[in-house]
Amino acid sequence: MPFDLEQLYRAKAPAREDTAGPPRTAILLPSGCLFSASHPNSMETVVRTLAGALDHQNIRIFCCEGATDHDAPGVEVLPAGSRHRRVLLEKLRAFDPQVVEHHQQAKRAFAMAAALPEAAHLLYRHSALKAPRTRFDAWRYHRRYARMNGFVFVSAAEQALFTAHYPRLADRAWAVPNPIDAGPWLSSPEYREPVIAFAGRAMQEKGVDVICAALPAILDRYPDWRAVLMLNDWEHHKHWAARHVETLDRFGERALVLRSAPLSEVRHQMKSAAIALTPSIWDEPFGLAAVEAHAAGAALISSGRGGLREASGPHALYLDDITPQTLSAAIERLILNPSDRLEMARAAQRYVVEVHSPRQRAADLSGIRRLAAARADFRNGRRQ
Repeated sequence: MPFDLEQLYRAKAPAREDTAGPPRTAILLPSGCLFSASHPNSMETVVRTLAGALDHQNIRIFCCEGATDHDAPGVEVLPAGSRHRRVLLEKLRAFDPQVVEHHQQAKRAFAMAAALPEAAHLLYRHSALKAPRTRFDAWRYHRRYARMNGFVFVSAAEQALFTAHYPRLADRAWAVPNPIDAGPWLSSPEYREPVIAFAGRAMQEKGVDVICAALPAILDRYPDWRAVLMLNDWEHHKHWAARHVETLDRFGERALVLRSAPLSEVRHQMKSAAIALTPSIWDEPFGLAAVEAHAAGAALISSGRGGLREASGPHALYLDDITPQTLSAAIERLILNPSDRLEMARAAQRYVVEVHSPRQRAADLSGIRRLAAARADFRNGRRQ
């Protein structure tokens, strides 16, 4: 029996109260990030979702110039070129943050930590930090990372990798799995079109070549089914991706390829697809695309690599091996078992709404920021 999506969304477990209030936090996006609401990358989506859950309290978000649709308060735009660092420092000093949260870029984080020693500095990684290959590497990287007051990783898997390489920094490492604002994605799992969907960057690591090799057999065997590939960052990856996508040309409109589609189109497509794919061949730091597919009501086939199992829990069909043959077999299994497909989609949608709540994740992150700020105060002699 169909369940009430709105009731599900509103019945999420409430977040823990942030009684101490959030510290003044400067969020530094990597160079090149425009923080566009219509064409965000996954990192920007996470930042926007977490900031929105905290009602942007005491937050400034620093991004590069080039977008006009930030659609959020507290956005500070930085020029490109030689003025970038000077303007950034001027704006940071004017804001006087207690915490500077550096997303992804370690080298800039080290430089800013030296320039603004009074603040606490968190390195927020959306992918793994470089692993040491020698003892000298371990010593050298540890010295650099020790400048940070804390590290935030998007999955427990990434946190565990870091602490295995740098055990003396384990007490500075936290995991805050990516949240999802499920409301805009929610769609009934019961009423789906016979569509197989993929959304992600047009690159080998995402398994795009495997998908393109697996789909022809399925589309030949099941003429009522269609596929849609939403390939992000197309201009950056088209020289590799184009030859793989060409294998689907003979299916015409039954194999729709959307190149760098806006987020609104990705949502629209995913909310009607019966099956979604995340056959990543590398260890995904988390797997936001998987969570979005679950929220949209699709049944998911996943490689389970890296943080993908944290994203989906037990509610995906996992591949033991990532080949066109195993992917075709998994797709066929879900096509031929619609009741199992529906049960999986229902359970997964409930899971992501309850487990990956923005309010809970934002409360977790706010607690980390407070702790980092308190440690910096203690270090600098500003004891409470």
